[in-house]
Amino acid sequence: MRRLLILLFCSLFALAQLSGCQSPDRDKSGVEVIVEGGGEFPEFLVGTWQAEGESGWEFSFEPDGTISSVIHATAGRVRLKPGETTVLPTITGGKGIYEPGEWLVHYIPADRELTVKISLSNFYTELGNDILEGQNADVFVGEIDEEGNIWETNWTSFFDYTAHTAKNPNFKMSSDPNYGHRKNLVFKKVSAE
Repeated sequence: MRRLLILLFCSLFALAQLSGCQSPDRDKSGVEVIVEGGGEFPEFLVGTWQAEGESGWEFSFEPDGTISSVIHATAGRVRLKPGETTVLPTITGGKGIYEPGEWLVHYIPADRELTVKISLSNFYTELGNDILEGQNADVFVGEIDEEGNIWETNWTSFFDYTAHTAKNPNFKMSSDPNYGHRKNLVFKKVSAE
């Protein structure tokens, strides 16, 4: 039940982000860190965590729980930093612009449960003569194993994209606003920096 409530909270938070709502309590890093019970972020979570398989997701957690960088799978495996807009060339000679939104790290020590929400408030990618732009929020919820090396998550992605092509200049693609698009994803800790 607790997981369902956290997923619901994160889903509502993601929807608020997609609709442009902003939290006034966010620090300047762009990452809000919550540890239930008011304790410190656990040292065993500090470092880099990579998703198994082909997804490409990666998170780097600092000692205070903030995320210093993310490899964002749904943005084309681009390395992003909180609060910094990233502009990169695409393989087709265009450009990609990625503007992070608010990020959240929420840890419940009693359950060893970690929730991470990563949002892109805006992105724009040129793919040859085509353009893809929009917003998204990805929420990862799951338990950390007893050894502190494996994080099994339920990944939910909420997105609102528009593709501009010669055939269809304003093709809209959106996830279900209540349920998003869900998938299980396992992360492994690959460094303890």
